[in-house]
Amino acid sequence: MLSIHFFHTFAVGNVTCKTFPLIDNYNLFFQFKDKFLPGGFKGIDYQDPLLLKIEEMTEANNQFFFIADLLQLKIIFMSRRSIKMLGMEPEKVDPSVFYTSTHPDDLLRHNKARTKLFNLGQDLFIEKKGFKILSTDFRTKHVKDYYSNILVQCYLFFSDVPYQTVFLLQVCTDISWFKKLDHSYHYYLGNDLSFFRYPDKEMLLTGNIFSKKEFVIIELLGQGFSTNQIAGKLFLSTHTINTHRRNILKKTSKASTHELILDLKAKGML
Repeated sequence: MLSIHFFHTFAVGNVTCKTFPLIDNYNLFFQFKDKFLPGGFKGIDYQDPLLLKIEEMTEANNQFFFIADLLQLKIIFMSRRSIKMLGMEPEKVDPSVFYTSTHPDDLLRHNKARTKLFNLGQDLFIEKKGFKILSTDFRTKHVKDYYSNILVQCYLFFSDVPYQTVFLLQVCTDISWFKKLDHSYHYYLGNDLSFFRYPDKEMLLTGNIFSKKEFVIIELLGQGFSTNQIAGKLFLSTHTINTHRRNILKKTSKASTHELILDLKAKGML
């Protein structure tokens, strides 16, 4: 996996100065997984040299991470940066915190993503092998009582060490530097490890490519409403709705909206 360096900058007079690098070295997370998996990620010393390296990287990247047993719905280990980003000591953080701190307008989508995450975990446990990556972003309340855009990267993997379960390694990154579009959000589900890295603009533009109106139409079609019914609900002409439907299919290269809806449901986006 490539290590790519970015930089924060700040201005002093007319001079732009670089501060610390933003480091894309997610290999450290995999080293963490391999080192502490045999002990079930319990009893980890926060002064361990590997963990200190990770804390330094996540400090530079404005991140924190945790390990959870997905089947037991239990967080096993949380990095110390939860204090700065969540305002909570690691041992006091429970899974409900991430849901209750989500912006109200993102709650429905967050709920769908959580459901998809649990379903993926069950599938991996049944298969007794493999991994999945689920990556998306939500507006989340910061410790200083404002909402920031947080990228949530979930790496799920089956393990029979030290017992059979599906572990979740989740990295949460503040991406407020990215100008979030009102009608879109990042979303990825699959096995491409290139999506488990420090994000750039190209990666964050992967996901929902539809306008707000187009996505409302897709949701209504998914609920079984006809073109005429949707036109009535949205106070638009059937001609306008049909134009939107054609544009939607052009964007996705799908043969029909039915095929698109099945795909979006499979991904957990509907």
